[in-house]
Amino acid sequence: MAPVTHKTVTVGGVEIFYREAGPPDAPVVLLPHGYPSSSFQYRALMPALADEWRLLAPDFPGFGYSEAPADFDYSFPGYADLLDQFLKALDVDRFALYLFDYGSQVGFQLALKDPSRVVALLIQNGDAYEETLGPKYEALKAYWADPSDERREELARAVSFEGLREEILGEVEVADRISPDLWHLAWPLMREHRDIMIGFFAEIADSVRRFPQYQAYLREHRPPTLIVWGPQDGYMPAESARAYLADVPDAELHLFDDGGHWLLETHLDQVVARIRPFLSRVRAGTGPW
Repeated sequence: MAPVTHKTVTVGGVEIFYREAGPPDAPVVLLPHGYPSSSFQYRALMPALADEWRLLAPDFPGFGYSEAPADFDYSFPGYADLLDQFLKALDVDRFALYLFDYGSQVGFQLALKDPSRVVALLIQNGDAYEETLGPKYEALKAYWADPSDERREELARAVSFEGLREEILGEVEVADRISPDLWHLAWPLMREHRDIMIGFFAEIADSVRRFPQYQAYLREHRPPTLIVWGPQDGYMPAESARAYLADVPDAELHLFDDGGHWLLETHLDQVVARIRPFLSRVRAGTGPW
């Protein structure tokens, strides 16, 4: 498998750490990460695809190894603007986009800036339909309805070492396949940015209000779409995956019944086996992007 390299680039005055794999002239796949991890979550996927594609996985400020200046716009729109500048800094014009967790909210807002750049979507446990939000959203919904200090503190308790462990292991039956590195390595880096992480609980509400915009983008532009999903997910059950078919009915959908939110940890080989032929078909239909 091709090696993964580790680099930095200055974007808008902020030093951004990113992982890269694959030939520099190959079609690009952009990998925005989720909470509470970083580009680290793609450490195994990248070399598995890098023989034919160029994989780019940046760390958002506040996560991983990127700088986290006090005056940065810590919001999903702020991260989307940063990704836009990141792509320009690396001279990337068109790309396939991986949508997962927080990265799906950022990715959709990036796609809305210029839909012509997005040649395909790879959607993995990234929600865009309010009516299918899972039971784990109930505490967040209660906070959005009543953003009191008491409810905020209740949510804040999840931003801890034990909270990250619980968040990552979740409900999945095959949790022993999930590396503890995900929370052991994330927490020391995240601990100093705990207030930023807590602030995102309110930011999620703004993204949920934007869900109709994401759905309209899908209906209007109909990007080639692959959906790979772990339904053992208290935030995003199987219904969250199937909901996409209302707006992209030609999407290819794969549910891995014993998988959960962290599907790349538990079902990497099966996911790669779906991604490779999908990206090859996209390339055959569009040419190099």
